[in-house]
Amino acid sequence: MMNESIIKKMLIVQKSEMTEHNFYRKIASLQKDEHNKKLLNHIADDELTHYEFWKAYTNVDVKGNIFRVLFYYFIVVLFGLTFGVRLMEKNQRKIKRLYHEINDEIGGIEDIINDENEHETMHINEIDEERLKYIGSIVLGLNDALVEFTGAIAGFTFALASSQLVAKAGLIAGIAASLSMASSEYLATKHEENQRFAIISAFYTGMAYLIAVSLMIFPYFIFEQLFVCLGIMISIVVLIIFLFNYYISIAKELSFKKRFIEMLCISLGVATLSFLIGYLVRNVIGVDV
Repeated sequence: MMNESIIKKMLIVQKSEMTEHNFYRKIASLQKDEHNKKLLNHIADDELTHYEFWKAYTNVDVKGNIFRVLFYYFIVVLFGLTFGVRLMEKNQRKIKRLYHEINDEIGGIEDIINDENEHETMHINEIDEERLKYIGSIVLGLNDALVEFTGAIAGFTFALASSQLVAKAGLIAGIAASLSMASSEYLATKHEENQRFAIISAFYTGMAYLIAVSLMIFPYFIFEQLFVCLGIMISIVVLIIFLFNYYISIAKELSFKKRFIEMLCISLGVATLSFLIGYLVRNVIGVDV
């Protein structure tokens, strides 16, 4: 007879299996792509099979966690299928450790462990999501905006004596640069892909650039103190870099720490250099607006 500790662990795992079953079934119903729908329903069926396996030990029916299902459902709706699924699987690692603990006690659950690992690798990698095809374009737009405009706005902050002037100069330059970036992406992509892909890539590049610039100049429209604006702008840049690299690290399974530190150092390094150039322009050359 199994001890109470093992039964408790089994009930936790059993509840998790039902939660995942409900989640995959729910997001499968969202899919228009038949490949993704079939794949997600297949994973949902696997999770139900695992649930029944644990029920044979516990002899108890348990319900899934409806709040977790709804939370990850809205994550999928807002941020995409691949990101939502990978985030949920990543946060299930504590449950995965319970599998191994139970296996050490009773053995015989290697097949379920292999199934769960398969969900994280083969099945999830098979998800075909259109928005991830354009990640490169978004990266291009964000990287250029963060590096170029962190420096440009920092330079404007010291060269120009008015937050409104900085905001307006940044807005004009940002719109022009976003259109230029979108055009360059279209011309570069249309020779490699079809025209539809090139147009959408250009759109994502331009929009990523424009959104980043808009967020960066926003404080200058609100506040008058230039160094308050600069501090808020730098904070916004750090937040954008953090959130974007977190998204990429989950959706594309890349190193978060390495990408975050690299992008942060480049952006802030350029900002510092540009700030010094702005100081020189204003005090040495004598530009004073």
